[in-house]
Amino acid sequence: MTIIDSFGLDGRVAVITGASSGLGRGFAQALSEAGAAVVLGARREDSLTEVAEGISAGGGGAVVARRTDVTDPQDCAVLARAATDAFGRLDILVNNAGIGTAVPALRETPEEFRGVIEVNLLGAFWMAQACARLMSPGSSIVNIASVLGLVKSYAPQAAYAASKAAVIGLTRDLSQQWTGRKGIRVNAIAPGYFDSEMTAATDQDKLSAFIDQTASIKRFGKQHELDAAVVFLASDAAAYIVGATLAVDGGMSTH
Repeated sequence: MTIIDSFGLDGRVAVITGASSGLGRGFAQALSEAGAAVVLGARREDSLTEVAEGISAGGGGAVVARRTDVTDPQDCAVLARAATDAFGRLDILVNNAGIGTAVPALRETPEEFRGVIEVNLLGAFWMAQACARLMSPGSSIVNIASVLGLVKSYAPQAAYAASKAAVIGLTRDLSQQWTGRKGIRVNAIAPGYFDSEMTAATDQDKLSAFIDQTASIKRFGKQHELDAAVVFLASDAAAYIVGATLAVDGGMSTH
């Protein structure tokens, strides 16, 4: 195998959650371009179907889409099983489904806080658990955390920051449990600020000023810059990387 070949995903099957829009949509397209058959999950069924049709129309590989609520362990099991039912195997999980709030801590309600934790942390665990039960040695789980699991935010985001820091801890523990015993690598990516639905809903001037003050590369990240990290960790090129959190944040976490 050449070094270039080690980045390829031909013959692999990847499940991507939160694939109906934003970063998840890009991850699905990137993994398909790298050769994987992709199984897409998200709550917004119309948008999910549109993404799947776009991958097929663009000459991508095989694609399956299933409406999925990651807060429901049964939904997670159904999505994982959709991969093995359609393609006979499951090699990659990209745990991308997530939501965020920006509410001052003294005003955040129990429902708001729990809602973020349910999706970002518990959803990631239910999906990892469901997929690991079906994965073979050599498989890879990539959890999408956040730079806010590593550094402070410019906005009040206690629930989001706590959930993403927890995903990083979850990644370390699942890696310790599954790498040696099951041969499943578990890693995380901590993105900085990228153009997405989530960042589009924020005050762009304040966010741009925060990036300018705290990052070495003083701009929003671009989708392809994050896609490359996902494909890398999913591939054999990262075969000796386990339990790691890769910051793709323009240097924000180094300040």
